[in-house]
Amino acid sequence: MPDYIIAVDQGTTSSRAILYDRQLCPQASCSEELPLSYPHTGWVEQDPEAIWQSVLNCIRQLLQQSGIQAKQVAALALTNQRETTLLWDKKTGETLYPAIVWQDRRTADLCQALKQKHEASIRAKTGLLADPYFSATKLQWLLEQVPDARQRAESGELCFGTIDSFLLWRLTGGNVHATEASNASRTLLFNIHQQQWDPELLKLFAIPPAVLPQVHDSAGDFGSCSAELFGHPIPIVSILGDQQAALLGQACVEPGMLKSTYGTGCFAMVNTGAKALHSKHQLLTTVAWRIKGVPSYALEGSIFMAGATVQWLRDKLGIIQQASDTEALANGVGYQQSELLIPAFTGLGAPYWQPKVQAALFGLSRNSGKAEICAAALRSVAYQTQDLLLAMAHDGISIADIRVDGGMTVNQWFLQALADLTQHSISQSKISDATAFGTAFLAAWQLGWFSTLGAIQPLWQRAAQFTPQISPEQQSICYQHWSSAIGRLLAEPSRD
Repeated sequence: MPDYIIAVDQGTTSSRAILYDRQLCPQASCSEELPLSYPHTGWVEQDPEAIWQSVLNCIRQLLQQSGIQAKQVAALALTNQRETTLLWDKKTGETLYPAIVWQDRRTADLCQALKQKHEASIRAKTGLLADPYFSATKLQWLLEQVPDARQRAESGELCFGTIDSFLLWRLTGGNVHATEASNASRTLLFNIHQQQWDPELLKLFAIPPAVLPQVHDSAGDFGSCSAELFGHPIPIVSILGDQQAALLGQACVEPGMLKSTYGTGCFAMVNTGAKALHSKHQLLTTVAWRIKGVPSYALEGSIFMAGATVQWLRDKLGIIQQASDTEALANGVGYQQSELLIPAFTGLGAPYWQPKVQAALFGLSRNSGKAEICAAALRSVAYQTQDLLLAMAHDGISIADIRVDGGMTVNQWFLQALADLTQHSISQSKISDATAFGTAFLAAWQLGWFSTLGAIQPLWQRAAQFTPQISPEQQSICYQHWSSAIGRLLAEPSRD
């Protein structure tokens, strides 16, 4: 009897595969870094073949490293960077253009033109805003800019997909062109209330229905991996967008429970259950997961630069050699520091939604050095998290505890700053790969290894808890400094 699940987490800067046993204890893992390219200001792209090859490599290395054969694997579970958009040939599987990454801002002008006339109806149907973050305008750009793409799309020769669809298509040898509800809900084309592609939105964005994948439940039969890939056909039984997978992986299965993931970006998500709450403060309403045809919803705040800001310190400034260096470097830099970083390298996400705003570093002095800039970079993520929590509070959502995961959460200095600057209790999970764990659990539930989604709650354990060490008055002074700098930045005229 197959006793293992392989969870594949295809992220923005790396792909990872983790092998779990029946108790969902990780047995082995493999990962591979992925580059991003920036052909123009505000453009962010990836090589689809590199993404695909990295996933293949990780699964194959995992099997080899663990000594497990593919026939011993009961299921493959997928989770993925969301909104990243691809277009490929239905017969050959060849992509027509690089993957346009979720951070990409090239369609900012198009989105701005849509806002005044159409944003209310877009929001009512999708829970999202007219922003280049989402897939629809990326796909529209591809259809208009890639030679013959629109004609071929309308004749049924092309497939559109987010990363999950692309990987599913490749893994099944082109037999399955599908997505699931949590990923579909990030496209600006999916009606989250009717749970189907919306004809009016397709017309608004000029998207031919023929290119769209079928939308499945988050757990179910997604086909099987081609036998030639791993030596045996592995069933694919669960798919979730990465932030929704982390919500489940953090055992936030009850309404009101919140997790915040600090990967490339930061994504705070609160479970709202059967209710698709409409935010009055620029948060997103999204599908958390859909089980047996019934959707659960979440409210989300999206920050584009979290771990990516640490990468900037490493790759562009050379302040650190590796991400872990930030903890020791920032240690000792007090809250009285004058330096303040607004990391709007790809615009500002929630709750501002200003795609053309550019990053800025305020308050430099002769005393400003590597440590101060490092501390300002880490604190910028905490300040942005506070922006999201305030928006949630204004929407009537009361948060007692924040469950955190992602690469940045190994940094205890950052987690203390997060507790201080949000004035919230921060719970660090013992499960470091909450995203992979979430989709693995969903696969295990689908296989019948667990009877309910609530069975994940006893599996979650707190590794550490951080509580505020500064007074609310001191936090208020710090946050006012941040808010003032944001206000100055938003008041500047666009330089585009």
